[in-house]
Amino acid sequence: MSLLRKSLAANSSIFTPSEAPTIAMIHSSSHRRRLFSSSKRRSRGPVMAAKKASGGEKQEEGRYKHTVDLPKTTFGMRANALVREPEIQKLWEDNQVFKRVVDNNNGENFVLHDGPPYANGDLHMGHALNKILKDVINRYKSMDQEARKDLTTSKLRAKAAKFAKATVKTQMTSFKRYGVWADWDNPYLTLDPEYEAAQIEVFGQMVFQGYVYRGRKPVHWSPSSRTALAEAELEYPEGHVSKSIYAIFSLVSAPPASDGLLEEFFPDLCLAIWTTTPWTVPANADLRIIAQLRIAVAVNAKLQYAVIEVQSFSGDVSTSSGNKKQRLGHVLKEEKKPFLIVASDLVSTLEAKWGTKLVVKKTLLGSDLENCRYIHPIDKRECPVVIGGDYITTESGTGLVHTAPGHGREDYITGLKYGLPIISPVDDDGKFTEEAVQFSGLDVLGDGNIAVVKYLDEQMSIIMEESYQHNYPYDWRTKKPTIFRATEQWFASVEGFRQTVMEAISQVKWIPPQGENRITAMTSSRSDWCISRQRTWGVPIPVFYHLETKEPLMNEETVDHIKSIIAQKGSDAWWYMKVEDLLPEKYRDQASGYEKGTDTMDVWFDSGSSWAAVLGKRNGARFPADLYLEGTDQHRGWFQSSLLTSIATKGKAPYSSVITHGFVLDEKGCKMSKSLGNVVDPHTIIEGGKTQRLEAPGYGADVLRLWVSSVDYTGDVMIGPQVLRQMSDIYRKLRGTLRYLLGNLHDWEADNAISYNDLPMIDKHALFQLENVVNTIKESYDNYHFFKIFQIIQRFVIVDLSNFYFDVAKDRLYVGGTTSFTRRSCQTVLAAHLLSIVRVIAPILPHLAEDVWQNLPFQFTVQDGSAAKFVFESKWPAPNGKWLAFPIEEIDFWRKILELRTEVNKVLEVARAGKLIGSSLEAKVYLHTSDACLASRLHERCAASNDADALNRIFITSQKVKTILPFGHLYGNVQVEMIQHLKHDVIETIPCTGEYLVEGNDRVWIGVAPAEGLKCERCWNYTPQVGSFVEHPTLCGRCYKVVAVQPEPAVAAVS
Repeated sequence: MSLLRKSLAANSSIFTPSEAPTIAMIHSSSHRRRLFSSSKRRSRGPVMAAKKASGGEKQEEGRYKHTVDLPKTTFGMRANALVREPEIQKLWEDNQVFKRVVDNNNGENFVLHDGPPYANGDLHMGHALNKILKDVINRYKSMDQEARKDLTTSKLRAKAAKFAKATVKTQMTSFKRYGVWADWDNPYLTLDPEYEAAQIEVFGQMVFQGYVYRGRKPVHWSPSSRTALAEAELEYPEGHVSKSIYAIFSLVSAPPASDGLLEEFFPDLCLAIWTTTPWTVPANADLRIIAQLRIAVAVNAKLQYAVIEVQSFSGDVSTSSGNKKQRLGHVLKEEKKPFLIVASDLVSTLEAKWGTKLVVKKTLLGSDLENCRYIHPIDKRECPVVIGGDYITTESGTGLVHTAPGHGREDYITGLKYGLPIISPVDDDGKFTEEAVQFSGLDVLGDGNIAVVKYLDEQMSIIMEESYQHNYPYDWRTKKPTIFRATEQWFASVEGFRQTVMEAISQVKWIPPQGENRITAMTSSRSDWCISRQRTWGVPIPVFYHLETKEPLMNEETVDHIKSIIAQKGSDAWWYMKVEDLLPEKYRDQASGYEKGTDTMDVWFDSGSSWAAVLGKRNGARFPADLYLEGTDQHRGWFQSSLLTSIATKGKAPYSSVITHGFVLDEKGCKMSKSLGNVVDPHTIIEGGKTQRLEAPGYGADVLRLWVSSVDYTGDVMIGPQVLRQMSDIYRKLRGTLRYLLGNLHDWEADNAISYNDLPMIDKHALFQLENVVNTIKESYDNYHFFKIFQIIQRFVIVDLSNFYFDVAKDRLYVGGTTSFTRRSCQTVLAAHLLSIVRVIAPILPHLAEDVWQNLPFQFTVQDGSAAKFVFESKWPAPNGKWLAFPIEEIDFWRKILELRTEVNKVLEVARAGKLIGSSLEAKVYLHTSDACLASRLHERCAASNDADALNRIFITSQKVKTILPFGHLYGNVQVEMIQHLKHDVIETIPCTGEYLVEGNDRVWIGVAPAEGLKCERCWNYTPQVGSFVEHPTLCGRCYKVVAVQPEPAVAAVS
């Protein structure tokens, strides 16, 4: 049924006799890995016989090679992923397999809403982790159905759109190469007119419900981008160093209610403040000398403060150590030093830092300082001391905070409480305005900062200047520092619907569960959302301003009209159309009195509106989505913006479940960096190529996907060359296992299947294990525990099956006879394993699964009777209760059998090391146990009615295992020494012995001796029967029966 005929020549093979031993080696017993040569000899007898014959030995010696059923398959051992995977992807594309799977879906849709990508460059490992996780889920669900200043606005927007579309196309190509399935011909883009119209509608609904307002308050501002930024648009790089100062403001009076508490210290009493942003001090003053404006210093009402005397200091303590630089101000060098007010808990810290002797003269509460007055060192005007909040602590600084409401969130809140003005003498470029007088035109983060510190020191207001390393917000696009700056912006009042948001969060399933705590903390404490940006690209805020009053015009009529225009023409229309054309008919006669707003919406409002543009709008994409899946940073990004817009307009969350994954680190747990040379590129993993250090092999997409499945994505994950080599090795072993299954089913047809009730117990046990594994894997898929699936596949498919069932199956598969009951029963089990394994791994390893499916030697039909031409048309394996109903006592017995086999192998190894035997086929095994029940069960296995259940087949030894029973009993004519007790003289006749502790004190005694009889030429088993058949004197009884019914191969005539 192969649909990849063209590629078979490059990537197919048949098990030739010379290759077959390799397969045997792959699946050799794990019990003898330390002595690998023994493992090889142990399981390759008939294969070696065929190999010798094909190698040119005499026909007489290889006369039975045609009777050995060696594996045959067109499925190559080498993945050849760089060629094969693109071929498989083309197969899917040419046959529209994704569409076929979607169209054949007869159950409910599962909606995993993929967030809008940031079209800003090539993909990295974070993208790979994210998209592959999504694709694994989707594939499983598909199977289981239950330079802008010089640019005009229009040119800039056109350039941005061109860049975004080109990048989306590039990213799409990479995602396809990862094996990610999607409707790539019909993606949703945030710059599509219908999407923009839906976003305008969400904005309008929030406006009409009173959640959106325009106001002046401090926001994160990027001078390098000249726009406001949301918290989610910030990053905090390591190593930022700020210029901090300890400054003093002279206290001139205390309120009458203080009863002269501080009178004795006037006029030499000062407030000591600490700040990491000296450039904001001018905003603490009224530089234009407007009398009614008031600025402040804030204290914590609950903290204890101290009046301290500076008695002495150790001289010039200027130091420089790495990034830590300190310089004392001029005031401490004066002979007369002021009294200072600081938090009591910080006195000793400040004493050590300043290199001074500080003596506490009086203590008081912060509340006692309220309404004291100080002189601002810049404008010499009186300002008040006010009570701040819990943000004022004794963790650092002095316990007093200079308050600039135009440059800090907490300062703004305190300013509202006391009616303080919002002063922000800084322009869009981050430079002081004319309001800052002598500092006008200076960059606040550069020369302006330096100038302010210098001026304060000249005014005897600096105690110490110190470099300070801390987390500081940077613009995530320009990678340059930001500032807090008060500007006119549009805000969404989260307070208006915060309680509904908190209730909705508790109704969502968060994976991992701590995600709920994370988003709860972020949402419960977040301030109003600044949703306007000063950019020309993006979706405009649909508002008009009156030319004279600057009052905004925005109502249902205007918003609906603009929405209809954008739905047809896109958001570019806002910039190229005239005001009279953008206004509804009702307002056109007033158009000359209005101008268009130039602000655009925050990109998080763009992406946060995706539910409105996609869910419920596109065919099958219902609202709410079943799942959102992104990195853990999206708790403050897309998860939150989507939640806020949805709650504000719909009253419910846009998702039922949310999965978050961690960040990708190198294999040492370090953050990836080009400078460190540890960046792992997903394209290089797949295609190979030069890295910064060496030539990297190309592993293909499935190895990358296997790695994704192997990690616990809920935390940070690691990847690197060593990890990839391990993944490649596991992939190769899995491929070998699947090739073994395919090869041994080359002559299989469904009609050959043996009914379950007639199967040997070893085969029933194998099906019981398979059903358990499939159920466990399904549960893991349903719970998104992909790393557990990886562990199960590695343990069961690669280790357990290969080391036991496949190992013991080779005898009956290769030499048991083509149509024999034992071979057909084994093939029945192998077919079940192949069809189940290939389907359960398909979501993770789709290329490998499809490659196997295209090489199936038989046709698979689904429930409706149609042929499944592709693996994803085959659906998830149907549950089989009969397989799972394997009796408990049999489960326990087979557990003991497997444990006993391990111990028998150990004794066989001892015998081999002592040169008593070569391979295990040269051995005879004795067993004795005092446990009558176990002894009886073992005896039954020796006398099994079918060859597959016999202990000697399970142990891969030649002759039937001898059970030395604890009671007298005769068993056929096979040599079994029946004695009531294990006697010393019996032990002495058996050269190699060992013991297996079953449970408690029950033990099984194990003995190994050389097998009796001669070696069968065909199967290499030893038996006294060899030599009994005149026509075939070198064969055992079983092989004689097989050969007797098989015709001799035709011999070509020689002229």
